[in-house]
Amino acid sequence: MEYNFRETEKKWQEYWAKHKTFRADNNSSKPKYYVLDMFPYPSGAGLHVGHPLGYIASDIVARFKRLKGFNVLHPMGYDSFGLPAEQYAIQTGQHPAVTTENNIRRYREQMDKIGFSFDWEREVRTSDPGFYKWTQWIFLKLFNSWYNPETDKAEPIEKLIQKFERQKSKVTVGASEKLWGDCSEKERSDLLMNYRLAYLSEAWVNWCPQLGTVLANEEVKDGVSERGGYPVERKLMPQWSLRITAYAERLLNDLDTIDWSEAIKEQQRNWIGKSEGSSLRFQIADPPAGQAGSKLQIEVFTTRPDTVYGVTFLTLAPENELVQQITTAEQKQKVETYVNYAKNRSERERQADVKKVTGEFTGAYAIHPFTSAKVPIWIGDYVLAGYGTGAVMGVPAHDSRDFAFAKEFGLEIKKVIAPNDKALEKEECFDTYDGYAVNSELINGLQVKDAIKKIIGEIEKRGLGKGKVQYRLRDAIFGRQRYWGEPIPIYYENGIPKPVDEKDLPVVLPEIDKYLPTETGEPPLARAKDWKYKGKYEYEKTTMPGWAGSSWYYLRYMDPKNEKEFASRDAINYWQNVDLYIGGAEHATGHLLYVRFWTKFLRDLNYIPVDEPAKKLINQGMIQGVSERILMVTDKSIVEHFREHFQNQLPKQIDSTIFVTPELVNRSYNIFVGQIRTVDDIDFDDRFKGKLTLINVDINVTSGRGSDADWVSIDVAKFIKSRPEFSEAFFLCRDGYWHAGKFYGNGEGKFITIPAVEKMSKSKFNVVTPDDICDQYGTDCLRLYEMFLGPLEQSKPWNTNGISGVSNFIRKLWRLYHSPFEGPKDSLGGGPSRSDGGDVSPLEGGMSRSDKGDVFNVSDAAPSKQELKVLHKTIKKVQDDIDRFSFNTSVSNFMICVNELTELKCNKRAILEPLAIVISPYAPHIAEELWSRLGHKESITFAQWPEYKAEYTVENSFNYPVSFNGKTRFFTELDLALSKEQVEKEVLALEQTQKYLEGKAPKKIIVVHNKIVNIVV
Repeated sequence: MEYNFRETEKKWQEYWAKHKTFRADNNSSKPKYYVLDMFPYPSGAGLHVGHPLGYIASDIVARFKRLKGFNVLHPMGYDSFGLPAEQYAIQTGQHPAVTTENNIRRYREQMDKIGFSFDWEREVRTSDPGFYKWTQWIFLKLFNSWYNPETDKAEPIEKLIQKFERQKSKVTVGASEKLWGDCSEKERSDLLMNYRLAYLSEAWVNWCPQLGTVLANEEVKDGVSERGGYPVERKLMPQWSLRITAYAERLLNDLDTIDWSEAIKEQQRNWIGKSEGSSLRFQIADPPAGQAGSKLQIEVFTTRPDTVYGVTFLTLAPENELVQQITTAEQKQKVETYVNYAKNRSERERQADVKKVTGEFTGAYAIHPFTSAKVPIWIGDYVLAGYGTGAVMGVPAHDSRDFAFAKEFGLEIKKVIAPNDKALEKEECFDTYDGYAVNSELINGLQVKDAIKKIIGEIEKRGLGKGKVQYRLRDAIFGRQRYWGEPIPIYYENGIPKPVDEKDLPVVLPEIDKYLPTETGEPPLARAKDWKYKGKYEYEKTTMPGWAGSSWYYLRYMDPKNEKEFASRDAINYWQNVDLYIGGAEHATGHLLYVRFWTKFLRDLNYIPVDEPAKKLINQGMIQGVSERILMVTDKSIVEHFREHFQNQLPKQIDSTIFVTPELVNRSYNIFVGQIRTVDDIDFDDRFKGKLTLINVDINVTSGRGSDADWVSIDVAKFIKSRPEFSEAFFLCRDGYWHAGKFYGNGEGKFITIPAVEKMSKSKFNVVTPDDICDQYGTDCLRLYEMFLGPLEQSKPWNTNGISGVSNFIRKLWRLYHSPFEGPKDSLGGGPSRSDGGDVSPLEGGMSRSDKGDVFNVSDAAPSKQELKVLHKTIKKVQDDIDRFSFNTSVSNFMICVNELTELKCNKRAILEPLAIVISPYAPHIAEELWSRLGHKESITFAQWPEYKAEYTVENSFNYPVSFNGKTRFFTELDLALSKEQVEKEVLALEQTQKYLEGKAPKKIIVVHNKIVNIVV
């Protein structure tokens, strides 16, 4: 009778692979639907149960759309270049390609096991030369393009060169001006670098010496590398960059055209950071000897030029090149010390750390452009070299960071805006547009907006600057000083960077002896022997960042085997862009911004017909792990307290590690459940504060955590086996203690843990793998349970104990189509066809039997109104849920549907056949098996989604509870159109009513229309 999920799931996964069931067609007459997942980096740890969440959701949509008549492209691949494989190569000497291949094999096994309907014929890998050939090709297009502000799009660089050749005016080359025709090849190359969309320049980067590479801002957290935790410093070095800033306005405006979450769009708006204001130049007062005083000036950009009269100091970024030029001899040592300190803090850290105010006075002054007063010039790390001009004008009365800086260093604070809200007048610092200018000679009395307009006009009139728009967005650092990435297709001739000829692509990664930078600090590719373009020119030694391949991979899926172009025009015109994209919100300002940039660039050059990569984006939440922690004593001075608790039964000398249960040190255990992040969160007895620490234990050595269980204990013997460094530790619990794996005491010896909901991670010992769940409960159970946990976008904790309800549902679904087999073979009347693990043939009587002893029992009889109602309510609900991406409520509805049909003893083909289709996107394996047993030879994938008919769900009857003397005895369904008198008549005529009346005449009959019938006897 039991459903054998292991055999069934293996059978259908093999069937799908053999028949290529999910292959997409580039020439279909059907409407297209492109559903895409952010492809994974294949790590050695494999997938845990949190990873498939988005994949399952996208797979449900893909399967649903196929049933709705769409030609569905649902591909998968691997973001297979990356730092982890290279770090492993450095440690072990194993080539990153070998590591990556092993990891991919593991990922593929896991994804196949979960039954995803991917078109694996379209698989891509960013580390495959057949793929990165086209990544390099796009880079060359970027290198050979510039952004024309007149046409507001990218154009070939040749058009700019032609413009220089035609014009008679001179171009600026370094510190001089020349006609284009008079420039040397090197000067022309340097000049064009100021325009190319892929260019080489000196740039401040996040340099990680231990990793030997440049890191993107999002790869640095709290001053260290995200991977490995190594120190990161700011360094000025030659670097390839992409001019994403040219697209800032389009990237900003086009957010309004796509159906992405408002949270993601807001993150991108903030990252792009559009600001409108004015530039303003301050002349240096009394410049140091040898400096050209008339030209030595500081340019700032400000969104509040109306506060110019409130400027009491200027602050330069420590990296600003002016710092060395203007710092006085007296301040030189202090400034150099501070600059060295600041450059080792990441930009992210400097922006986030608003409480820590640091800076240093340069000893120099500037001339206020409107008051001619001398203004001190400082340096401070809250100013960033890469944002704006690397200098800000300090208006402490009306800017919080300027205010904190002025307070820290005792600088003047001068109010020049009076708020219209009088309550703000008492504030030392306020930033409001709702006010008017004061103490500001030319604009006194003007409201802020009018003051801004007037002062910008005056700035432009005096030649001090001009009104402008500025963006926080900075150009994307593109080069990485590492091996395992796409080679940048550039070579050098006489020191001039030149593009590799397209016909010579791909530039394939060479073999090298080590994967570390060279002893002289050059990138690993410098180790390659005889690796030169055309045998004589040095190649570029840096490689592309991890996001290069992911910036266009969605296009390659359209035509992955094309060797002549990145995708054919026919394929691109058919698939257009992604209809549904699912992935993590952590990529908001990385991958998702870059893929939009590359899409717009390729559109500009007329290679693709779309401006945006994805019409709709959903960010799945995180499935969190429930970690279990134990308390480790860090101060042996409290052992005497425990000795008293155990009435001196502890050994006299305890030199090894001590672990204690929370009961022994905590005032109230209730605080532990799901709340503990650090020891500071625990309400300890005061004597233990600062003397204990939490360590994670492998959840596989714990037991007891359930939906209703607060208490979890560790198996001490298993824990010691997994952590041999604690083999001699003492584990003190309420009724005794463990030592060397043995318990001493009078009770059960439960060693209680402390739970915490946090990110599922190998380092936290809280990983649950999908393999274990699939093996124990089945793939369909995993798929349904992950959806059942809650809304897709929300984070939720994993609890394996809660999966039993879904497992029970699947068995109940199976039983709905089957009856227990009783009696000999010929007693079935129709002579059942037996199955030996293959398809089950239908019987004339609608019954068949498998070797497991169950009988497939489906009738061709007409369904009842109630059965049709249950089915069509389910069709409507599930269809609406998928359209809304509300997958968790569908699972609940399936359970209700199967329960109701079970109560109705429904075995009608007209109900159960469409039900199999409706449930197939969620639980495809059991649905395929049921579909096959219903007599279909083709996969359920090619079925048609059942039509919802509203007439079957219209409420035209009511199931009245019938009570006798207030006690409900039975229910009867009656037409809603019946009057109270007719209801009374119908109820009295029922056989059940006569049974309970026992021949007596009712004293009174109370009918509450569409509510209840109560018979008083």
